[in-house]
Amino acid sequence: MTRRTDAHPDLTDPRAGAPFFSTWRVGTPERQALTVEAIARTWERRPWPAGDLLSYHVYTGHDGSTLMHHSQWTSEQAYEAFVRSHRQERVDEIDNAVPGIERVALNRYRHHRSRERAVGDERVPGLIVAVRIDFEAAAAEERGTWVDLVLKALADDPVGHPGLISAHFHLSTDGGHVLNYAEWESTDAYDAVLAAPGQGIGAPTDLWERVRTYPGVKGFSPVRYEHALGLLPA
Repeated sequence: MTRRTDAHPDLTDPRAGAPFFSTWRVGTPERQALTVEAIARTWERRPWPAGDLLSYHVYTGHDGSTLMHHSQWTSEQAYEAFVRSHRQERVDEIDNAVPGIERVALNRYRHHRSRERAVGDERVPGLIVAVRIDFEAAAAEERGTWVDLVLKALADDPVGHPGLISAHFHLSTDGGHVLNYAEWESTDAYDAVLAAPGQGIGAPTDLWERVRTYPGVKGFSPVRYEHALGLLPA
């Protein structure tokens, strides 16, 4: 069966060979809440669809309109099998409960590297910031090197980011972008870093300047979310 959990996903789970992130637009905070509950009901009343699905999590956007979905699959083939046999009945039930959902995008990734939480750090993230970093087509092979540079800049930052719990970098399988799933202690902690000297996250150091001006990087798009629902096999 399927059970609900308040625990956040483990983005470093080595079994997750195919992490997916998708976005739905539902329109209002009220419809966000209704959709989350419709998802929970739809899944909880059915058996867990496959052993190859490790977890499924839903997040509400601070914009009051969007939902982010994160599913951890062992492989893309396992997901495709789910689509053929189980997905549509779930979609139909959710759409009947909350008509007019716009399914904006589904993106497929491979986990690259993480700045993992410190040993003994048991804080529950109060804010998730999903940062999409777009790259020019010719720079697709440079994405991993860019992530390595970010992690070095974080490690060498003289100010540090005590409110940052972890950051998990994923490379899109289409070669177009990187997704950083960053866990923050709170919205206030994130805002405090943005308000500090420098441009965005990071002290005004040479390393952070290299990150921001790296050849082939087209732009950064951060979106704020809160964890709303976790689903696991019972």
